[in-house]
Amino acid sequence: MSNIFDALQRAESESAGVETPRFSLATELLQAAEQRVREAGASVQRARAESSDSTSAAQLLQATEQKVRESEADKREARAESVDLNPPASSFDELERCPVLQVSIPQDSRLVSVGKEESLGAEKFRFLAVRLRHLRQTRPLKKILITSSIPQEGKSTVAANLACTLARRKQQKTLLLEGDLRRPTLAERFGLDRTPGLCEWLSGQTKSINVYRLESLGLWVLPAGAAPENPLELMQSGKLAPLMTQLEAWFDWIVIDSPPILPLADASMWSRLADGILLVTRKGKTEKKQLLRGLETIEKSKLLGALVNSSANAAHTDYYQRYSSPADQPKE
Repeated sequence: MSNIFDALQRAESESAGVETPRFSLATELLQAAEQRVREAGASVQRARAESSDSTSAAQLLQATEQKVRESEADKREARAESVDLNPPASSFDELERCPVLQVSIPQDSRLVSVGKEESLGAEKFRFLAVRLRHLRQTRPLKKILITSSIPQEGKSTVAANLACTLARRKQQKTLLLEGDLRRPTLAERFGLDRTPGLCEWLSGQTKSINVYRLESLGLWVLPAGAAPENPLELMQSGKLAPLMTQLEAWFDWIVIDSPPILPLADASMWSRLADGILLVTRKGKTEKKQLLRGLETIEKSKLLGALVNSSANAAHTDYYQRYSSPADQPKE
């Protein structure tokens, strides 16, 4: 084939009278072909580079989209966990599953709101409950702290009677929370057996919140449990605020029996979590300077008022008879 090509090339050159190199045309063709090959190779390399850049961009975009999807999933999970931890106040499934405790109120108990509803003391607590309901129409008021300036002023008695009075309205759920972790008296006051309570939950000994139902009184209680050696450290564990948020979602009223204000720092922690504070004083017990110091300690915007315990003006046994109809008077 090459011989024929060479012969033709020589014949053309001789007829034209021009001497042409023997392989000049083939060389040009070969060079042109090699140039086209080089150009094609460059095109391939550019295509590969562009493809690589495009792949990198696509991979980066895919990775970004994956992160966005994961972030959205995390947000959805966080919302779901928030809903589980804070159910609406109308959901009482957990409360209905609370253990039921049998109440056995001692004869010398001062729970006048239970079994002595016709007494003057019970009437005073009903009046206090009415005042609190009126206050709630103008301000957020669900967590009520009952405290005193010094010990032995009757704050635990007031807290228990108020909780029992508020619980008489069956459509509103009431919790009595024993916040005095140093000197718990709730079990003795209601004749309850010693059961795990707030201390055990704060220390991690129990997983449940240890809320119990006093079915006969329509009341829920969260006792203090066994008094610990370090109550203030337990309260500063960081678990108390989320607990109150949970309880606030479950109950309409939360009555907190707090330690006294002056000798301890425990009450200051409870006061930060409460919506309103009632200060209990005892006639003949509380000194004026102690009362003033107690009032200075309480945040003024949360102070609902002060209660005078053991007042001589409330010692009239014929109060109910004088302010009720004959048909409603108790028979002797």
